[in-house]
Amino acid sequence: MTILVTGGAGYIGSHTCVELLKTSYDIIILDNISNSKKESVDRIKELGGRDLKFYEGDILDRATLDGIFTENKVDAVIHFAALKAVGESTQIPLTYYDNNVSGTINLCKAMAAAGCKKIVFSSSATVYGSENISPLREDMPLGKATNPYGTTKMFIEQILQDIYTADNSWSISLLRYFNTVGAHKSGRIGENPNGEPNNLMPYITQVAVGKRPFLTVHGSNYDTPDGTGVRDYIHVVDLAMGHISALDKVLQSPGLDIYNLGTGKGYSVLDVIAAFEKASGVKINYKIAERRTGDIATCYADPGKAFEQLGWKAVRGIDEMCEDSWRWQSQNPEGY
Repeated sequence: MTILVTGGAGYIGSHTCVELLKTSYDIIILDNISNSKKESVDRIKELGGRDLKFYEGDILDRATLDGIFTENKVDAVIHFAALKAVGESTQIPLTYYDNNVSGTINLCKAMAAAGCKKIVFSSSATVYGSENISPLREDMPLGKATNPYGTTKMFIEQILQDIYTADNSWSISLLRYFNTVGAHKSGRIGENPNGEPNNLMPYITQVAVGKRPFLTVHGSNYDTPDGTGVRDYIHVVDLAMGHISALDKVLQSPGLDIYNLGTGKGYSVLDVIAAFEKASGVKINYKIAERRTGDIATCYADPGKAFEQLGWKAVRGIDEMCEDSWRWQSQNPEGY
């Protein structure tokens, strides 16, 4: 079977493609290389031990999408392609709505035209908003997203649910995942953000290699054990395996399912810093600053549904997440 992976050259996409190549699935990557590098595609082939098809193109370009579906018999799509910087989304919201929402509509139209009605969608725990209390469950009402990025994920989830309601021959899996960290054990692929990192772990690793002078910890007076924000950190390879488990189910029968992909355990910012210092032997210089607007104290998953229905469970702990993140950054201080 052949799987189209949009955004497959990116951080989570690349790790998922490596794991897909270890299975019987053939893969096609579509990526516009705006938040990734072509070098990652070569490394995916190297680590996966097989070849793949790569198209440099954009989900906003219907002709490109139609060409892929015409040239290949695509059995299902894993849809990662999206702009994902929370801060940036507040500055250029129309760009985010156009790329993420319009791009997904474009993709679904091309899929329907080709008779391919199976999709695994990369959603986010941001759809729960700030009103729900952790552990977060899939049956909780969606909250008010605190930024345009999160709102695009909510809109896309609703669009996909509406598609299924209108035509229940579709098979759709919505994966809400939490804070992705870590890298492939080889150190050959990992998180490679453009410019200043938006997430905690790549910021820590860039401080560790001397690219940045210090880490800013936003808020130390939350109602948490040490006052810093608590989040559910999941290893990117565990996350990749979750996508394959969801894909296996999507290919079996029509339906629409929603799954949390997380560990079910929260770590504070200071917990992560301490674990990284232990894993790397490098002292992380940090400064405490004010809270950021929209940040909440605690956010972690109830991952029970994914285990019950997919047989999937995150197995890599915080120490391994930090060790693998450091291996990637120390071997690739400038990224790809």
